Amino acid sequence: MFIVEILKTIFLGIVEGITEWLPISSTGHMILVNEFMGTSDGFFGSQIYLYVIQLGAILAIATLYFKKLNPFSPSKTAEERYDTWQMWFKVIIACVPAAVFGLLLNDFMDTISNAFVVSSTLIIYGIAFIITERRNKKAKITEMNQMTYKTAILIGLFQVLSIIPGTSRSGSTILGAMLLCCSRELAAEFSFFLAIPVMFGVSILKLATNVYPMTGQEWGLLIIGMVTAYIVSMASVKFLVSYVRRHNFKVFGWYRIVLGIAVLIYFIATGNLFKI
Repeated sequence: MFIVEILKTIFLGIVEGITEWLPISSTGHMILVNEFMGTSDGFFGSQIYLYVIQLGAILAIATLYFKKLNPFSPSKTAEERYDTWQMWFKVIIACVPAAVFGLLLNDFMDTISNAFVVSSTLIIYGIAFIITERRNKKAKITEMNQMTYKTAILIGLFQVLSIIPGTSRSGSTILGAMLLCCSRELAAEFSFFLAIPVMFGVSILKLATNVYPMTGQEWGLLIIGMVTAYIVSMASVKFLVSYVRRHNFKVFGWYRIVLGIAVLIYFIATGNLFKI
């Protein structure tokens, strides 16, 4: 039976690693996968598992962008180190709104994590991506040092929307950055960097407020899931960066709409549309 549990956490780690960085909602997918596996009411469906597994994905960003994120790198010039510090200040400022509203609404959002909310946000933001891309607004901000602190905090306000299940943290920040005239590449990269303090903070919050009595075996399963998410995230991030250099986000918008409709139909048919 433990082998089956290991296979489940590996599968969930793969789902987390793929969906965390693509604008399609990792938490939404994790909730839906748990529903289909019949594990929604167990350890794999607990808040502690769904959020702490994201630490593996964070480490992937830290690994891939270590040099760019490191203001102490000896290979950087004084100007490059200054730009790195400025980037971190923008990331921190952009994270303030999510930190404030996340703490205030943490308990409330846990009570609305149901199929109706997830499917609705999947569809709404799918439509938003398609409309934004069709507007074809020319990017005026293509480099991090061109982004002002005002733009950074406005992107941070978009990130607040991601506390609603099914929205997608990367989706809301990428969409917000594009509406503020950032290029797709910069929008994706800034979204990656915003994830570090936000996801780390959420994971710590869930650990601090955890009421789920975890066993040693469950800690082991969580670690396996995190390692899997780390490995898969490495590939997922590389894919997204390469993809947005040549394509737009419409395909993700259509994916969200199709998935959202499928989820609605399934849960209406099973009578569990509003089940938490």
